[in-house]
Amino acid sequence: MQRRRFDARTRLREIGGWGGDTRGTALTPAFSQREMKLKRLFANLYEQGNWMSVKVGQFGGIVLCGGKSSRMGQPKMSLPFGDELMLPRVVRILSEVVSPIVVVAAADVEPPALPADVIIARDEHEGLGPLAGLAAGLAALPSGVEAAYASACDVPLLKPAFVRFLLDALGEKQMVIPREEKYYHPLAAVYKTELAGQVATMVEQRRLRPVFLIEECDSCTVNVETLRQVDPELDSLRNLNTPEDYEAALRDAGLNT
Repeated sequence: MQRRRFDARTRLREIGGWGGDTRGTALTPAFSQREMKLKRLFANLYEQGNWMSVKVGQFGGIVLCGGKSSRMGQPKMSLPFGDELMLPRVVRILSEVVSPIVVVAAADVEPPALPADVIIARDEHEGLGPLAGLAAGLAALPSGVEAAYASACDVPLLKPAFVRFLLDALGEKQMVIPREEKYYHPLAAVYKTELAGQVATMVEQRRLRPVFLIEECDSCTVNVETLRQVDPELDSLRNLNTPEDYEAALRDAGLNT
């Protein structure tokens, strides 16, 4: 049976979840009872993949290993999570939706064992934040990859449907990023690979705030409440920064702490 092509923007317009704001384009929630029923139905179909339009090879993934994990007290990428380590788990989940995947690590950091097809890139700009890692990841993606979902390594509860939703929302935009009031989530966002040069230039100029990129490229923001359609608890935005965060995530996943 041939799958019907799904387009998140079109579907959200149909059910009332698409809106505009004064800065670029925004996906915003609508809360009438009828619309919420339709959205739940759409979310179930989307989770099952019945309308999935993401094509392997068209979209890649970038996973940043992160900094020194000072609040956690040990490297987050190597923390055990069930029978996996944190970084390999995030790579596995992301690989259900996109391929290829680039893992970005500092020059002196050796990531745990990963599948052979994962590309390892080095972030030569220590301590400059996620934009520097993003620049390294975009530059390492093979030609032919149109866009990539960028993630941190400490989101073990990442949902494939969350990634699919943002990829489908990209359309002709250069960037799609979740927004929570005034806060953006740059490591749960989608970036066109054509932004690689622009991001690298911003790093060289030490213009390291992600909001600069949001303002200067053709971007689309997604209200996090809209994303509850595919990730009701917003677990995909749940970074683990402390031992308490880690233990809580293990419990919520039904794993031993």
